[in-house]
Amino acid sequence: MVVGITGGIGSGKSTVVYLLKEMGDIAVYNADLEAKELMNTSVLIRKQILQAFGQNSYTSAGLNRNFIADLVFGDATKLAQLNAIVHPEVYLHFKDFIAKNRERDYILYENAILFENHSEVLCDFVIFIKATTENRIARVMKRDNVSKEQVLARMNSQWFDAKKEIQAHYIIENNDLKSVQNQIVSIHKKLTNKPVSN
Repeated sequence: MVVGITGGIGSGKSTVVYLLKEMGDIAVYNADLEAKELMNTSVLIRKQILQAFGQNSYTSAGLNRNFIADLVFGDATKLAQLNAIVHPEVYLHFKDFIAKNRERDYILYENAILFENHSEVLCDFVIFIKATTENRIARVMKRDNVSKEQVLARMNSQWFDAKKEIQAHYIIENNDLKSVQNQIVSIHKKLTNKPVSN
């Protein structure tokens, strides 16, 4: 069983994934991390990114993330172009991951743009994580050492929460840790249809 985990930037997806993973034999696939890895290791992706965005896309150390981020955030056409290059390879990589982890309680598929790139079709259930705009901005500014304006640009490149909420099977409000833990216990019980062991 594949359970999608999604939510806007700064909503706290990684925290929810960590807490769920502690509750059973659960495999985790982080689409963003795997995409970044593939952008450095896939010859096909590298070739296509260089063709699309130029020689500054890579340095001797690998993908020039700051250069790419400055190009695509705030430019829907360039972002769609990048996604069209990367997502097919991530899709194939994830399908292989599913095959290797079929015996687990379930697979968590963490993807910030799950609905935007139609990856919900890979999921049996989807958990949507939401938080106040203020909390999201503060988390990302602290985590990535970026300005409020940079965070807002990233947020504006994603769908509005309301559009995602109506397509999710479960919704977690992530503004208070204790409340989140209670919500996670409840969802895990429903997903596994068994009590959580202490």
